[in-house]
Amino acid sequence: MKFPRVHTLEEIASIIGCPFVGDKAFEVHGMNEIHVVEPGDIVFVDHPKYYDKALQSAATIVLINKEVECPEGKALLISDDPFRDFNKIGQHFRPFRMASAVIAESAQIGEGTIIQPNVFVGNHVRIGKNCLIHSNVTIYDHTVIGDNVIIHAGTVLGADAFYYKKRPEGFDQLKSCGRVVIEDNVGIGALCTIDRGVTGDTTIGAGTKLDNQIHVGHDTVIGKKCLMASQTGIAGCCVIGDEVTIWGQVGTTSSIKIGDKAIIMGQSGVTKSLEGGKTYWGTPAIEAREEMKLMAYVRRIPELLEKMK
Repeated sequence: MKFPRVHTLEEIASIIGCPFVGDKAFEVHGMNEIHVVEPGDIVFVDHPKYYDKALQSAATIVLINKEVECPEGKALLISDDPFRDFNKIGQHFRPFRMASAVIAESAQIGEGTIIQPNVFVGNHVRIGKNCLIHSNVTIYDHTVIGDNVIIHAGTVLGADAFYYKKRPEGFDQLKSCGRVVIEDNVGIGALCTIDRGVTGDTTIGAGTKLDNQIHVGHDTVIGKKCLMASQTGIAGCCVIGDEVTIWGQVGTTSSIKIGDKAIIMGQSGVTKSLEGGKTYWGTPAIEAREEMKLMAYVRRIPELLEKMK
């Protein structure tokens, strides 16, 4: 997430009330999670295991819970609880705004777009031209929808990320201030749920078609001209290439990549990244031909045991 204007390190430190290391005029452009940070972004880290990864990332401001040597060209924000303070910064720049209308006055809706009854359109939503939004669709704040998009009844775009930190008193939510971005010519079926990014974007690429009852987790990027069948669940922070086909009831773990033109057969469980241009099946998903060979061998076990008698 980029801030409305460039802020100084001193200004950001004052928001969360913490000391800093670096020039007080050091420029801060935004904030993001470590897998999508850019120069000018704040990233947070609160576990020694990930200190080096955060300090060596593209982010130039590191919100950290230990005084460490500051890398050249970067700045530090020293906090006793980086998770809490990352939330504070996000909510300062993009706080929750209560709706005052079913279709917000700040929403932008393109020429030729049809909004059916009982659709909710939140603050600062942008919808392109010639879209069709069916009844009972909910579009949360800051969602961006391109041209010629069809969204069927009951779908929810922009609910919070499923992202929590376990504390002694319970689970503390990392509050979402990212967006959902739907590119041109996308089709989304009924009762789908697409979560917004924590600080970045959850993106559905141009020409992709989603069946009914599909879930897409936060910060996932789905490429162009993909097909995804019913009851598929894509976890957060996944990257799915172009022209990927995913059949029904497939599930993935988080932070995996699926290459261009891969095919995932129904009811598969994707537990690691997969190369493009191949067909996969099973749990954990492997190349379909290998899985079928294994099944053929398993079927022969009774025959082989009989021969051993």
